[in-house]
Parts: sequence; structure tokens; C-alpha cells
Amino acid sequence: MWLRVFRKSTGKSYLCPRKQAISMYEYIKGKIAELTPTYAVLEAGGIGYLLQISLQTYTALSSVTEATLYVHHIIREDAQIFFGFSQQKERELFRLLLSVSGIGANTARIMLSSYGVEDMVQIIATGNVGALKSVKGIGAKTAERAIVDLKNKVLNVAAVSESSAPGIFAEVTENIDEAVSALSILGYPKSACEKVVKAICRENPSLTAEAIIRQALTQL
Repeated sequence: MWLRVFRKSTGKSYLCPRKQAISMYEYIKGKIAELTPTYAVLEAGGIGYLLQISLQTYTALSSVTEATLYVHHIIREDAQIFFGFSQQKERELFRLLLSVSGIGANTARIMLSSYGVEDMVQIIATGNVGALKSVKGIGAKTAERAIVDLKNKVLNVAAVSESSAPGIFAEVTENIDEAVSALSILGYPKSACEKVVKAICRENPSLTAEAIIRQALTQL
């Protein structure tokens, strides 16, 4: 199924597969109305939002009464589910884990409850199959697949800055996606484009998509 998505940076809309559609929810900020080790209810604008959380986020929320949770929104035929994260990099790692065949949302949450973000990045980056296999629901094949698929990608998660205002990282991610897409259309290998574009953005995250593309063309 296809959805029409509006891209703010260009003022244009385009069609994309549902699974690639950008969520309209970036973060929710509000009072913590209820908190358990598996979910939190944030009250914002008179609405109580139920968000599934990891133990890492639960620990971060235990000593506060208000919070900002970065959102991953899953739409299914029979439900809409919010996952909330106290850190942007935890959400980004969650999304990377979801990209691995055999890892669903609940398994990804268990993985992030079993290990912190930095630990999980280290486990995957060093190819520690044994540590991944110790997580409930992760077998040897899935662990090996996660390492192969994410070994080079997880290092970018560790570089995510949590000092940015909400929404800034989303804008950088949008520029990265747009630049990689444009370079791929021009005929450059996607893997090479992603590597170069992300390196450029780490050095200067304020660059526009156009500036990123121009600079990447000199390095590809």
C-alpha cells in the first residue's frame, strides 16, 4: 500500500510505501500520569498517550514527573501502537533492530531492556553473538543476521547527540534520506552514498540536503 507524504523542506508531496512512510509523531511532551516497567502514560493537551517503553526508559522516567518521549508509531490493521524513548539514540537503535528480519517490535524492546544503548552498540559492532543469543526470542541465526546487517550502522547511533532540541535530529535524518535518494538516482551505489552522507552530516549537521549532495559528489 502507498501513502502520500508531504516533505516540508521541498514543499512537495510524494508517494512512498507504507512501511517507509514518515510518522507524523516526533515526540510527546507532558506529565507522567502512569508509569510501569513496560509502559508509560503521558498526558499532553488533555489527552493521555500510552507508550510502550523499555526498562532503560523506565529508569530514566522513575525520578521525574514530566518527560519528553521520542515516538515510534506502528500502524497495524487492528491497532496503532506508540513506543516511547527517553533518548533519540535509543529510538534510532530500536528502528535499526526492526529492520532485521526476525526481530519484531516486542523483541527489539526486550533487547533494549536487556542491554543499554551503548552496550548493544558494542555487542553488535564487535560481533558478540553469544550476548545477543542470551536475549529471549533471539536465536543464533537471528543474532548473526543482526550483526551482519547492523555492524556498520550501529556506530552512527552512538554518535547521536542528545543535546539537540527535539525535532533537530529528525530534520537531519530527513536531509540524509533526501541526499542518499538523490545520489542513488544519479547512479551511485546506495551503500557508498549512505557512508559518505552520514560522515558529512556528523561533521556539519546544519547542512541542507542540497549542500550535502554537492559535497558528497566531490567524495564519491
